[in-house]
Amino acid sequence: MGKFNSYSGVYSLLLTPFNDDKSIDYNVYEQYVQWQASKKPQHLFAVCGSSEMSQLTLNEREKLAKLAVKNANGISVFATANLEPSWDGQVEEIKRIEQTGVDGLVFVTKGYGNDNERLFKYLYDLCMLTKLPVMLYEFPGTQPHLMAGEVYGRLVETGRVVSIKDTTCTIEGIKDKIAYQGDSNVLQANMPYLYDAFVAGARGVVATPTTCGAHLFVKIWDEVCRGDFEAAKRTHEHIILLDNAIDSGFNATAKYLVNLQGVPMNWVTRGNNVLAPQKLNMLRVWYGWAKSQEIMP
Repeated sequence: MGKFNSYSGVYSLLLTPFNDDKSIDYNVYEQYVQWQASKKPQHLFAVCGSSEMSQLTLNEREKLAKLAVKNANGISVFATANLEPSWDGQVEEIKRIEQTGVDGLVFVTKGYGNDNERLFKYLYDLCMLTKLPVMLYEFPGTQPHLMAGEVYGRLVETGRVVSIKDTTCTIEGIKDKIAYQGDSNVLQANMPYLYDAFVAGARGVVATPTTCGAHLFVKIWDEVCRGDFEAAKRTHEHIILLDNAIDSGFNATAKYLVNLQGVPMNWVTRGNNVLAPQKLNMLRVWYGWAKSQEIMP
């Protein structure tokens, strides 16, 4: 693996399946986690943006993290642990998510991206509350959310931060963090620049299409690790096709593609996404074609 380490690689995001009444379908969730783990990513990311974490209660987030660990078949699990509004609430949240057995915690930037010193102190203080490895997440749900590379570098130097999910969606933004990553892992979330980010030195990926197409990301990561960037470029083309297929209507679209692959997941979300019949048919047609081309299983 060379420069890569145990916190690099593919972080597959976990969706939250809902029943028609928008309660969580925990039985399908366990099947889904097992299915995601069978794709052999390096990590699973429970309680993430794709999980609709902002629409979940702490009790629900805690249970989802616990079930992810139970069904991960030995693959490491990270989960977000600072969504509560108050500081005291976040302290309690960290304790509860730790007790689920997760291998690492994720801290979002909480809308402090316009104040470097406040952001650094906030995240540093959180990191001091846990002995687990920490991934940082520029979560767009709390803006301003982007972190300067220099701030990231200072947090890496504390020895508590192992990775960051960069969501700048620019190659300049991710290169800024790569310049400060040291032994940590800058993870790309933007699919148009995934290949370019790997060439620039990104050490992994944590992106919405992993929810329903993790096999493609395991494939491209294997190609990057062995230095076959020509093969990685071709796989990136397939990832772009998948990303475009699910882009309008995510994450309902991803849930439907999971269903087409054999996991009985409802495409219902707690948001406002409604998949019209023509969208469902488009996804069925695209999936059939992608399967015939051996892009999708």
